[in-house]
Amino acid sequence: MERCDEEELHSARIKAALAAMPSDDDISEMGARFKAVSEPSRLKILLALSVGELCVDHIVEAVGGNQSAVSHQLKTLKDNKIVKSRRDGKKILYSVSDGHVMAMIELAREHLNCDE
Repeated sequence: MERCDEEELHSARIKAALAAMPSDDDISEMGARFKAVSEPSRLKILLALSVGELCVDHIVEAVGGNQSAVSHQLKTLKDNKIVKSRRDGKKILYSVSDGHVMAMIELAREHLNCDE
């Protein structure tokens, strides 16, 4: 009897895991966003943008580096739908387009000193 219960529980867990599994396309997109955020210079850009809209010049001042490199990283973040831009006169202002990404970053930051 015990063996049967274990098999039923195992089968139920497999079914639950399969039901909770996103599509392969969704998993690929999730992985791409994690990859985009995990690169240190892009992470710095996102942390700078957490205070609000900034133009490229201000982002460069906040994170270091040069304008070309920051622009390249912003394109990657924009391609992954993590940041958005809008024109304001001659300047282009960038901001975070996905608050969930910032929530994940904040959670990761909180766990830096976690002893669990």
